[in-house]
Amino acid sequence: MTPLALHEWGDAASPRVICLHGVTSHGRHFAMLAEDALDEFHVLAPDLLGHGSSPYEPPWNIEAHLDAIVETVGPEPAALVGHSFGGRLAFELAARAPKLVRRLVLLDPAILLRPEVALFAAEKARKERTFVSFDEGIEQRYIESQLHRAPRELVEGELREHLVVGEDGLYRYRYCQSAVVAAYGEMASQPPPFKRVRIPTLLVLGERSYLPYDHLLEAHQAALGDLLEVVVVPGGHTVLWDAFEETFVAVAAFLGYAQSSPAIAR
Repeated sequence: MTPLALHEWGDAASPRVICLHGVTSHGRHFAMLAEDALDEFHVLAPDLLGHGSSPYEPPWNIEAHLDAIVETVGPEPAALVGHSFGGRLAFELAARAPKLVRRLVLLDPAILLRPEVALFAAEKARKERTFVSFDEGIEQRYIESQLHRAPRELVEGELREHLVVGEDGLYRYRYCQSAVVAAYGEMASQPPPFKRVRIPTLLVLGERSYLPYDHLLEAHQAALGDLLEVVVVPGGHTVLWDAFEETFVAVAAFLGYAQSSPAIAR
């Protein structure tokens, strides 16, 4: 398998943090977090399969994503940060190899979508999105993503490399629609039980997210107890846009002593 495109920040000799983005996004979604909250770490953020500059060819199932991630970033211990589908992948990777995961940060994760939610999102993703200008694409992103508090300059800065003009003069996001549709199907599949991922975990939830976590929270808390920290931040699903400062503070505090935390044995 061809390695994924990889974005990196920090000293390679520093403790590692691996960041996994959600569908339709790319690795540089974590640029501000890496530069501000995680500047003492070596941060690695791949473009997932079918996204950004990574390979677009199938398969796009969870196992293929995990294999590609491990091949790209290597097997060394790290803290994992995942948003949305990236949260599901981070959780799956922690279940597969818990000794390699020092800490786990789940940003409004799509651990298990209800079938009707996954179907709605997948059907919506089947339609090609094109825009006559970059500004039109940004405006539509605010509508589609139900962004409540995201600063426009933050959204524009991140999407300058991701919403690009094609030979026909129209703007499109750099992702494969088929890979996105496949991911929504994976998000509706049964995840590993929470008791398999007894790792110090930070769960950051958007208070107005369209992906509710109510159906999972009680089971998650029961399985992890004091190992689980839950923080609710203002805004919606994209917490690094809607509530960057609040998310920044929570993640920085949680990972601030990750270097001295031992890996959790099976």
